Amino acid sequence: MEIRPVRYDHPDAVTLDALVQQEYVRRYGDGDMTPLDPEMFTPPHGAYLIAYDGARPLATGGWRRQEDLAEGYALGDAEIKRMFVVPEARGRGLARQILAALEADARAAGRSRMVLETGTEQPEALELYASSGYVLVEKFGLYRTYDESRCMAKSLVADV
Repeated sequence: MEIRPVRYDHPDAVTLDALVQQEYVRRYGDGDMTPLDPEMFTPPHGAYLIAYDGARPLATGGWRRQEDLAEGYALGDAEIKRMFVVPEARGRGLARQILAALEADARAAGRSRMVLETGTEQPEALELYASSGYVLVEKFGLYRTYDESRCMAKSLVADV
């Protein structure tokens, strides 16, 4: 298994993004409406990663700098987007590996907090994040008014 940084508009990223959108439709009845641009995931503003088994892309995730105070973000925030593992590769720890790599990259870029939004119809995501040290926080972002939305955060700085 190899985790590689790619552009958000890389063909493998586009393919995995289409699959995650299908997953959202299946679980919530609609895809994610968050406007995303490839430049949001280019260093030092973010990163986009894909886990490969040989040439086959199996998992993905990205982070982007997000500090829109009006939408509930804080200075220093890095927001996780598009965490996804293809169904046949689930249960192998790929999401946890992607998550750890995203946290390390955001920390190296000077970000102080990792935030994410997921939902009640993704219990495995909620479990992954909670077991990785994320806690529920006040809602932020596009889906902050949705009942199904759950926002979580984790500090990226060591306690002094």
